[in-house]
Amino acid sequence: MKSALDCIPCLVRQALETARFVSPNEDIHLKVMRRVLRLTADMDMSDSPPAVARQIHSHLRDITGVDDPYLQAKQRFNRMALDMLPELYQRLKTAADPFALAVRLAIAGNVIDMGVYGDLTPEQARDSISVCLQEPFCGDIAALKQAIDRAGSILYLTDNAGEIAFDRLLVEQLPRERVTLAVKGGPVINDAVLADAREVGLPDLVTVIDNGARVPGTILPACSPAFRRTFEQADLIIAKGQGNFESLSDVQAPIFFLFKVKCRVIADHVGLATGTHLVLDQEDSCLHKDSD
Repeated sequence: MKSALDCIPCLVRQALETARFVSPNEDIHLKVMRRVLRLTADMDMSDSPPAVARQIHSHLRDITGVDDPYLQAKQRFNRMALDMLPELYQRLKTAADPFALAVRLAIAGNVIDMGVYGDLTPEQARDSISVCLQEPFCGDIAALKQAIDRAGSILYLTDNAGEIAFDRLLVEQLPRERVTLAVKGGPVINDAVLADAREVGLPDLVTVIDNGARVPGTILPACSPAFRRTFEQADLIIAKGQGNFESLSDVQAPIFFLFKVKCRVIADHVGLATGTHLVLDQEDSCLHKDSD
């Protein structure tokens, strides 16, 4: 999907939050802001928000010299999520429909998005996930289950650290011998990388790869040839998070998007209220595509 005007202040805010996250030095903050404001002033509005964010975070790394600003935050959220798993496994054991609950819990984990909620704490995330079934929901979980049952190969695109532990609950409901799980090719915001997948034990369950790109989404031309082959050959792609929706919503592929609607731009695009937990089939005729 294309960037909207409302994406510009959001990207600038995200850059400033990251700069402050890295350093207390206001000279660095100002240098980041000058660079980012020049970039956004000239940005191509036909680019997706993750494509612009990719450029911004490259500049952030260049200015600050910090390769992974959110490393410690990612580790904190991974630990928080792992601490919650025993309780959630108990809920799954007694659930009337464990698959449906696992889908809802995996989507609930999408609240751990520091690109949107820069000041999110593990305590706030825990509270949000604990009450996830009270959140508005839209989507056909039965259609997702049918697509999984039909698929000979499944590619699961992860989103954020911490969230990736809740993805484990859903991955364990899948035919694991047919699943390949993909993380980002390098640190960007708090997106999950191979180290996060290992921390929550996913390589013990399924094949785990990285996509070869440092983008808060999945921009196929930026990804490695090996990842693109896996993507093209998959019978079903489960794509977590807003960034994957923003970067793949115009790609013709057998995708189910699972995410929490966290901003007005996405809410307007899908025609749902912010806060909605969504399972969206790429082939859904209700999807609001960008006009030419």
